[in-house]
Amino acid sequence: MAAKRPTVDEIFRIAEAYNLNPSPADVESYIELSQPILDSYARLDQLTAPSLEVKYPRSPGARPQPDDNPLGAWYWRSDITGPQGGLLSGKTVAIKDNVCVAGVPMMNGTSVLEGYVPDVDATIVTRILDAGGSIRGKAVCESLCFSGGSHTSDTGPVRNPHDPTRTAGGSSSGSAALVAAGEVDLAIGGDQGGSIRIPASWCGIYGLKPTYGLVPYTGVFPIELTLDHTGPMARTAADVALMLEAIAGPDGLDPRQSAGLVGQSYTQALTGDVSGLRIGIVQEGFGLPESEADVDDAVERAARSFESMGATVGTVSIPWHRDGIHVWRAIAVEGATMLMVAGNSMGTNWKGHYTTGLQDVYARGWQTRADDLSETTKLVVLMGQYMQDRYHGRYYAKAQNLARTLTAAYDHALSEYDLLVMPTLPMKATVIPPADCSRQEYTDRALEMIPNTCPFDVTGHPAISVPCGTSDDLPIGMMLVGRTGDDATVLRAADAYDRNNPRD
Repeated sequence: MAAKRPTVDEIFRIAEAYNLNPSPADVESYIELSQPILDSYARLDQLTAPSLEVKYPRSPGARPQPDDNPLGAWYWRSDITGPQGGLLSGKTVAIKDNVCVAGVPMMNGTSVLEGYVPDVDATIVTRILDAGGSIRGKAVCESLCFSGGSHTSDTGPVRNPHDPTRTAGGSSSGSAALVAAGEVDLAIGGDQGGSIRIPASWCGIYGLKPTYGLVPYTGVFPIELTLDHTGPMARTAADVALMLEAIAGPDGLDPRQSAGLVGQSYTQALTGDVSGLRIGIVQEGFGLPESEADVDDAVERAARSFESMGATVGTVSIPWHRDGIHVWRAIAVEGATMLMVAGNSMGTNWKGHYTTGLQDVYARGWQTRADDLSETTKLVVLMGQYMQDRYHGRYYAKAQNLARTLTAAYDHALSEYDLLVMPTLPMKATVIPPADCSRQEYTDRALEMIPNTCPFDVTGHPAISVPCGTSDDLPIGMMLVGRTGDDATVLRAADAYDRNNPRD
């Protein structure tokens, strides 16, 4: 593919978009001056760019038939296994379908990407295989991962294993459902507003959003560079720790990662002992307009139970917590529009590995079939571009500045307490809306559950959803939040709770 010389009409169109007013002679001049630039692009076509390594053989597998996929949670079934003897030997894994697995189709929940087959393995895929894990396929995720409900994937709804009329939560919907149903031991999820913790809570499993940048995002479809997280999901806190140990640490290719963050032996932190830990119940995480009393009560009881394990439990007020969603919205709406849509999933102005094949297929897909994007994505694009056009990114910039204030508010509370506690979600799993529901119902069921989860995507603190009970036979999740980089303490407390509150 060679970069073509621009036409006069194309330059006039671009000039108009940038409020430039060149004359016809000016345009002809600019086209002539562009030749050295085009020569450089021609040379780039002759050079071979480095790619991500594909270390292990695999067969492409197949898309499962409906009878073999009762929860609608599998997008693609495959079988890829690394060497035996590693941390994850004997463990089966589902990979969220926003993650590149070479030779295995990837849809990211949207028909505009359907047919794309990556030629690279994401860093986390290679690390799972290096550790001996067996990848059993790709789990359905919500359309472009922009939903906390499980009704927005173009493959159809993912059903909650506890009640198939209810949402599994999103956007890592299939990952949570498959783990909860026992079809795999572990799964990879992604989290930009709560998308690991939401389905973990509603499906009754453990899901960790690690510290921002701890796990490399290389080879994963992004939403917003400052919000993107990927991490482990499992039925036990111990398995979450095991998987984090296998996938954490820098890869030198992800701009989200900082030099100071390295992986640890997280399993060694799982002593079962929380003696001396100070746990703060965040008042503002309870009693939200969306809150259900049985959820608040269950989480309060679970948090207080740490006292019987030797921890000190108190209450703490963080007024800024209630404003976290407002900071998040400005960053997510404008940032996602600029990167995920206008930037064709990769954007510019960062160093690292660009998945160019994904970029090409996705760009052609959404630009020719934009009407096929989900209702949540359309809402984000329309408002994100409006705010950019009308206010020139001012609110995005202000929100990023306020993110430091929000982070400082949590850090202040975490100087007094080792962990913060609140409900992961204010309500239990909702009923999956019908396919012909109104746009209002569609978006409400997609975005209503995030007030407690999304602030920590902004601040980057590690946060895990811990199953802490049921009501009406539906799971309830308790969220434990730790200091930046202290994922080990979060996992230590989650594991201690797991050991002291065995489930059937």
